[in-house]
This record gives sequence, structure tokens and C-alpha cells, in this order.
Amino acid sequence: MNKRLISLMATALALLSVSGQVEFTGYGNYPPIEITLSKNHTSLNKIYVVYDIEGVSMTFNSATGEPAKWENYNYVNGTRIDEPVPGVRWNGMATTLDKIIPNKGYTITEGTTPFYCWVVNYADYELELNDMFFNNEEPCNLLTFNIDGHGDAIPYYEINGHRQVLDRKIELIYNTLEWDTVTTCWEQVEVIDTFPAIDQGVEITPPLCNTFFKLKGDWFLKQWNIEQKEIDCSNQFVTQAVGAKTTAILQDVRTNGNERDANSDQLSGSAPRHIIFTGYPTEGVVYRVWEMATDPEFENIILQYNQDEVDYTFDEWGTYYMRYVVDNAEGTCRKYGEDVVTGEQYYTIMVSESQLECPNVFSPGSTKDVNDVWKVSYKSLVEFHCWIFNRWGTLVCEFTDPSEGWDGKYNGKLVDTGVYYYVVTAVGSDGVKYKRRGDITILRYKKGADGTSGGGY
Repeated sequence: MNKRLISLMATALALLSVSGQVEFTGYGNYPPIEITLSKNHTSLNKIYVVYDIEGVSMTFNSATGEPAKWENYNYVNGTRIDEPVPGVRWNGMATTLDKIIPNKGYTITEGTTPFYCWVVNYADYELELNDMFFNNEEPCNLLTFNIDGHGDAIPYYEINGHRQVLDRKIELIYNTLEWDTVTTCWEQVEVIDTFPAIDQGVEITPPLCNTFFKLKGDWFLKQWNIEQKEIDCSNQFVTQAVGAKTTAILQDVRTNGNERDANSDQLSGSAPRHIIFTGYPTEGVVYRVWEMATDPEFENIILQYNQDEVDYTFDEWGTYYMRYVVDNAEGTCRKYGEDVVTGEQYYTIMVSESQLECPNVFSPGSTKDVNDVWKVSYKSLVEFHCWIFNRWGTLVCEFTDPSEGWDGKYNGKLVDTGVYYYVVTAVGSDGVKYKRRGDITILRYKKGADGTSGGGY
């Protein structure tokens, strides 16, 4: 949409027959349109758009019974020009101008209070639409239209000389693709872009699907219930523009309390980080690739996957970056996929350095507020094996998942208190190899009659 034109900021819009101080007569079937602007936008009290000024009179109703003073104002080369309005007649409680000078401002002063308005003759800006053609010289970023016809800007000047433009709301209607967060896919939707005028041309971002275009207008004809003018572009637009959305979802979310830096469902944290990356391309995409790099500038790309979904487990310490790159068949519209939530164009995955600590005492079968399972405290272990023996060398427990532990039982029964021995081997995401040996002292709380700790061993 062309943002260079200043569109109307209206707070009240109505068809006019009588408007307090000002009324029009002789307008036939198409009453003048009255536009009240925001007080923060302009010092003008009103703008009046008359379908055809010929034969229309304008009357200012007096509140004091005194004739009002009429002046025209306009700006030429930045200079304000004020002129008295000829032909104003006084009739009882009103002053009337039978021959309106269009497309100028009016200062109507009663006593010391001025009333500022601008009168537009729509017939001087009549919309004409004959044909339209699109120019696809910049297929990735900009689509322009050549319009055979007229839809000139309708200007007006504020009291301070600022030139503004009434918004004709000329509509360009077409289809494109929009991301639907509910269905998590691209959906074809109808778009209506509006333009204050078309004399400076029409520009839009290229649609993401093949489509036809229709130009229709304008808003003033619609208010008068006159059939709006419209034209269709005879040629179908074939898109070359592309777009993509992405998601990255951590799999096997771990919430075990003995793993440090697990970070719930975040991408960064303790290894292994099993993540599924998915790209959702638009229909114009032919080339797609997931790139993994060790720098955010993607100068050192270490892996590439020519597919929409990548299932990858990060089990080596370091910082990694992933992005989804798409392009069209011609290779001219390279784009980066944007995350569906944040809009970011790449993902950062930081895999923690490894750690391993082994406790040397625990109390199996104790109350719920005391740790009753022997577990290691760890981070970023990609290999793990633990053996636990009693004093005679009997293997009483063995496990290979560091999130698990020993509940103090052997063959389904709690073992006796005393000293036991563990051997742990592990490999960290940073390549560190662990081999730990140590003893475990088992303490046993006695339970009181009420089921709580009795305080002894």
C-alpha cells in the first residue's frame, strides 16, 4: 500500500442535509458528504464534499442574528492567500452563497468566532477506470500497477498550510497466503488494500499465490449509493515471491530433578537436546534447506538438510544455529523462515558442558520429605552406566539412565543399613570421560506410630 499519501483521519462521517451552522440546498439526489476531523489532526471544523457544485447554494446560519463575514483561503507555493467571497447575501438569520467557489477553504466569522471549512467539488475529481496492468520487475518485493484512468488525490489545506489528502478508499482486491496459527498452515485469503488515490500509482507487496486483481472505487460513490466503478486485470498474476514459517520443538522433555540445566521445553540446556525443526513453505517455494552453523552469521555451515523437517539430537557441547532457507525456481527470491511465535529467522541452541556428582549417603524407605532414592547429579551426559555392590561384591543394582537411581532394594526388599559401593562410567557432551568410584552409606529412619520420623537410626 502506498504510504506516502496522508489518509483521512475521520472521527465522524455522515450524509449531510443540515449541519448545525452550515447547510446546502440545490444538490438534487446526492447530499453533500460532511467529514468531521479529529481535533488533534487539523484546525478545520468541517470538510464538505459536494457531488457537483453546479446550482448548489451554501448557507451559514447565524447564532447572534448578525451577518457573518465570508473569506476564501488557499495556499499557492506555500503562501496563504485570503480573498473576500463575493455574492454573499444576508437573509434574516443566515448568510447564503449561491455560487460556491469549489476546492478552497472558507473562513466564516460571526463576531469574533471563525468557522473553518473546506469545500470539495467531486466532479473535478471524478473517478475513471478503464484498464490496469501489473509490472512484475521486482517479483520478490514490489508489485506495481499502471492504471488507465483517473483517480487523482483530493487535496485540502489546513489553516496552518499543511496539505492533506482525503482518502478515496479505492480498493485493490486479490488473494494471497496468510499464516493461520490455529491450523498451523498457510491459508488463501482475500485481501482488500485501499488507496487514497491512484494518480501516484499503486504498489503492493507481491502476493504469495497466483491470483487475479480487481480495482474498485471509490468510497464517495458508495456513500451516495452510486454504483462503484471497477475493472479487472485480464492477466493472471503468477507469483514468484516466497515465504516460510518455522517451528522448533524439543522432544523428550525432561523434568527429573537430578539433571541440572534441563530447562524444561527450552531449546538450550543439558544434552542430549532432541529437537524437531519444521519449515512451512508457501506454494511458490521450490528450493528449501535447513542450515546448521556455529555462528549467527552462518559463515561456518556444518550441516545442510534439503527437506522441510529435520529431526536432530544435539549431543555435543557448544552453541549451534539453525535456519530455514527457501527460494523460487529461478533462485531470485531467497527468504528465511520466521518462527511462528517470535518471528526470529534462526534458532540458537546452546548445549551445556557436562557435570557429574555422586552422593555418599541416603535413606531408602524414609518419609516423603527425605530423599529416599540414590541418584547422581548430572548435566549433559550422553553415555552413562552405574553399578552398585554390597560389601561382599554382590551386584545389587545396575542402571544406564542417569535420571534413574537406586531405591535401596535388592530382590524387592530393602537392604540392610551400612556401606555399599558404586562404580560410574560416563561420557559428557564435551567429550569428558568420567570414571567414578565411591561408597554409599545407607541410613534408615525409624517411623513413629503416627507415620512420621522418629528421629533415630
